[in-house]
Amino acid sequence: MKKLYILSLVLSITFGFAQTNLKKADALFRNYSYADASKAYEECLQNIKNPSAQTIKNAADSYYFISDARNALKWYKKLYEVQGNNLTDIYYLRYIQSMKAVMDYDDADRITKEYLNKKGDQKEINRYVAQKKQLDSLAKAKSLYEIKNLDINTSKSDFGATFYLDKIVFTSARDTTRFGEKLYNWNNQPFLNLYVAERNPADGSLFNEKLFIPNVMTKYHEATASFDASGKTMYYSSNIIKKNKLVIDENKINNFQILKGSLVNGKLENPQKVFFDNDDYSVGHPSLSDDGRWLFFASDMPGGYGETDLYVVKIAEDGTMSSPQNLGPKINTIGNDLFPFFRNGILYFSSDGHYGLGDLDVYESTFLSDGTFSAPRNLGAPINSNKDDFTFVIDKTGTYGYVSSNRAGGKGDDDIYSFTKALPTCNQNISGKATDRKSKLPLTDVTVVAYNSYNDILAETKTNFEGKYVVTVPCNKSVRLVATKMNYSNDEKTVETTKENEIDITNVDFELSNYDDLVIKKKGVEKVDVNPIYFDYNKHDITPAAAEELAKVVFIMRKFPNIRIKIESHTDSRGKDSYNLKLSDERAKSTRDYIVLQGIDASRIESAIGYGESRLINKCKNGVKCTEEEHLLNRRSDFIIIQK
Repeated sequence: MKKLYILSLVLSITFGFAQTNLKKADALFRNYSYADASKAYEECLQNIKNPSAQTIKNAADSYYFISDARNALKWYKKLYEVQGNNLTDIYYLRYIQSMKAVMDYDDADRITKEYLNKKGDQKEINRYVAQKKQLDSLAKAKSLYEIKNLDINTSKSDFGATFYLDKIVFTSARDTTRFGEKLYNWNNQPFLNLYVAERNPADGSLFNEKLFIPNVMTKYHEATASFDASGKTMYYSSNIIKKNKLVIDENKINNFQILKGSLVNGKLENPQKVFFDNDDYSVGHPSLSDDGRWLFFASDMPGGYGETDLYVVKIAEDGTMSSPQNLGPKINTIGNDLFPFFRNGILYFSSDGHYGLGDLDVYESTFLSDGTFSAPRNLGAPINSNKDDFTFVIDKTGTYGYVSSNRAGGKGDDDIYSFTKALPTCNQNISGKATDRKSKLPLTDVTVVAYNSYNDILAETKTNFEGKYVVTVPCNKSVRLVATKMNYSNDEKTVETTKENEIDITNVDFELSNYDDLVIKKKGVEKVDVNPIYFDYNKHDITPAAAEELAKVVFIMRKFPNIRIKIESHTDSRGKDSYNLKLSDERAKSTRDYIVLQGIDASRIESAIGYGESRLINKCKNGVKCTEEEHLLNRRSDFIIIQK
C-alpha cells in the first residue's frame, strides 16, 4: 500500500528503456514512476562500479514504494554497507522493515537495537522492549481472529472496506481504465474509485458490487470513505482538483484532500473541502466516530513526528470543526501512521513505526479518561503479517469486520479480508508464597491447585525454590486455592477474581505445618503434641485453657484430613478408683464432643474412653506419697493417631 503512504499523486511522461541510463532512472524516480524506475536502476547499476549513496537510496526506495521488499532489502543493505551508522532515521526504518518483510526477524532486531543505542533515547528503548514483549506474548497465545480472503478481490488493488448502513463501501482500482486507459504512474495501476457492495451476514462475503456515488467520481483517486451513523453524511479522500485539473505544487506533487458531502438518493450533494485541506500538504483517510463528534485523519502537514501522522478534530453540533490536534508521540512515530478507525472507545490504526511483524501493522489504543490514548498494542497474526496490513474496521459488537493486506497468497496488489473475532478470554494471575509454619522458611514443591465453585480444577502448579507460585485463573470467579505437600498439613484460601483482564492478585500466601512438628512419637505410638489439659476440680467442662490445647488437635485434623484418632483420658491415683474412672470417661467424651463441634467428622474419632487411674505412668499409685508434679504427670489426655 505504499502508493497511498505519501497521500499524493504525480503524473509524468513515460520514458523508454531502449538505452536506459542513470539520468533517465533519476527522472523516473523524481516523477514518482517507481515501477519503471526500479527497472531502470536495476539495469544501469549493473554497469556502475561505485554508485553514489543517493543512487543506492533511489534504487532501494523504488522497490520499497512498490512493495518489492526482497529487492529493496538488497539495496538498503548496500546502502548500510556504504553509510553504516550514518543512516538517517527513516532509512534505518526502511531497512528494518524490508528485513521483516522477508522475515529476517533476527537481523531486524539486531539492527533495531543498534539504531536505538545510537539514538540513546531511553523512552524509545523502553517502548521497543514493551512492544516486543507484548507481540512475543501474543504469538504464544491462540488468536481471537480468523480471516478469509474475499471472492470480490481482483488482480488490482482492493482495500479499505468500511461500514455504510447494512452495506460495505470499499476502494478499488478494478475498473477505472477509462479516460484513455490512463494509469497511475507510481505503480502502473488504474486509479482508485469507491464501490459499494452487499454483505452476506452468514460469512462476511461481499457481492453485487457497483460504483458508489458515480456523479462525483473523477478520473483520478477517490478512496477511504467514512459515514455517519445515519448514512447521510460522507467523508472521503480525493486528489486536489480545480477545473477538472490536478493542482500541482512546485515539486510536481498533487496532494490529497478530504471532501464532505450529503448523500441523497444514492448521490452525493454539495461536496465541500474541510477547512484544514491545503494545497501544500495532504490530508486523507477520514474516519468519523460513531457519535459524529470526532473526525480522525492522516496527514503529512508540517510539525508532525514522522512521514505521516494521525490527527483529530472535534465537531460541534452545528458542524463547526476545531483545529486539528496531533495525537502525539505515543501514537505517531518517525514512520507512517495511517488509516485510523475509532469504535467503542478504541482507536485502530496502521503503522510501520511501531514494533511489528513487518511493513504496516494494525494496532489498537484505548481512549483514556484523561483524554489521552494508551500505548498501542499490536493485534498480532493473522490480522498482521510481514507485509502491509491496514484499513482495519470492526462492527459495534466487536465480533466481525474487515482488514486489507498485500500479503502472500492474495489475489492482487491489495486484497480485502473478512474476519471474525471470538470473545476474549479474561484471565487473572494469583501469586504468593508457601512457608513452613514453624520455621517460616520457604517450602519448595508445594502443589497449589485452584478449584472453581464446582470443585473443577482450574489450574495447578508447584512452588519454586523460593517457595513462590503463580496460577492463571478465569476472571469474575470464586477461586478456592489448596496448597499441599507430602508430610505437611494443607492450607486453603479463597480468592474472588474481578472482571478486569490480566490483573495480578498477589500475596496469597500459605503456611504449612510439618507433620513431625505436630506429633510426639514414643514406643511406636504417635500422639498429637499437646500440653496437659486441665479441668476444674470434680468437673468435665471444657475450660478456656483446655480449648486452647484442643485447638491443636482440631488444627492437625483439619490440615491432615486422613487422620483418625482415639482419645484416652487419665487421672492420678488420688480419690476413689471408681470415681476417677467415671470422671475420666466423662472428660474423654466431653473432649470428643468439643472436637466434633469444631467441624471434625465424628467418624474420625474411633473412641473416647476414660481409664481413671488404671494406667499410671509412674510410681504414684494408691498409698504412695508423691509430689504435685509427679501426680500431674498422670493427669493427662492422649490423642493417639491410629491412621494418617
